[in-house]
Amino acid sequence: MRKKELELQADRIELVLRDYKTPARVTGGIVTPRWIQFLLQTAPGIKVNRVEALSREIALALGVSSAQVATHRGAVRIDVPRSDPQPVKLMNMVARLPKQRIPFGTAVLGLTDDGAPLLLRLPSPDVGHVLIAGTTGSGKTALMQSLVASLALRYRRSELQLVLIDPKGYSFAELKTLPHLLQPIVTQSDQAARALDEMVEVMEQRSRARSIEVDPARQVRERSGVTKPLIVIVIDELADLIQTGGSDVIDRLGRLTQRGREAGVHVIAATQKPSSSIVGSLIKANFPVRLVGRVVSADDARVAAGLGGTGAERLNGHGDFIAVTAAEVIRFQAAYISTDEMMRVAMEGRQEAGGKDSE
Repeated sequence: MRKKELELQADRIELVLRDYKTPARVTGGIVTPRWIQFLLQTAPGIKVNRVEALSREIALALGVSSAQVATHRGAVRIDVPRSDPQPVKLMNMVARLPKQRIPFGTAVLGLTDDGAPLLLRLPSPDVGHVLIAGTTGSGKTALMQSLVASLALRYRRSELQLVLIDPKGYSFAELKTLPHLLQPIVTQSDQAARALDEMVEVMEQRSRARSIEVDPARQVRERSGVTKPLIVIVIDELADLIQTGGSDVIDRLGRLTQRGREAGVHVIAATQKPSSSIVGSLIKANFPVRLVGRVVSADDARVAAGLGGTGAERLNGHGDFIAVTAAEVIRFQAAYISTDEMMRVAMEGRQEAGGKDSE
């Protein structure tokens, strides 16, 4: 954006605050692909809640749909949406990240609201399994695609293997030829139950092997994911799968999410129906990390995030998400990968796998 436009917006913010006897000065800011963030220095005695109460007036003065007030490193921050929002391109992010410094099993999620890359290391004790929730238009499917593609870009089949369960039949269609797939993309509920059965057996075999392993050095290698690849099970439309698969699916998912991380098996599940009556009992304790886009209601936001007051029902959609881990809430813009780029990821993966096979 042009400097003059940013300066004009800063002047309008200061004017609104002065008119409502809440004097403050814009001291700087950050422009991200989706947001403009203005940092404020308020006058002595001015509390943050007075600025928060004026968020609607600030939005009207700037001609934007919303203005959100938060605190940032001791200062007050006002976030307003850009008039020319830009996507966060996954391929650009992956190219800029130094592979040698990124821990094994790390996926790319997007950019935080202060412009920093947001990464997710699946083998971490604080992660293990991930729930993605968001209604139609939230960007849930795009986030799943980017997450899977970022893993496939960074790791070979010998390091990472995938099971993709896609009842809709098109969420991962462009990735169907990835060499990382343990089986063709699963689209039917009975196939999904069998696939989960197989993954439970793999998990139990690995657990038995670990229990009788006597070589400490080999144990360390296996825990690092070097000798046995990580297995990532990605499920779209979790609520629909539970409704059609019933207790058998719930039992298998429960076993995988309770014991899978130690065996190098991870579940990433997405739903647009995060109601407590459908998925509440399964996700309550088994998905430490929640990635939540716009949802229908505050109740859905509470179930999806695992805690109340996150404001997920007020997110803007189109990749505007919060990441919830432990009690920390981080807002971020999900990375995006185009259809052509996904096809290129799959093709390059096949070429690399073919080259390895021919050596």
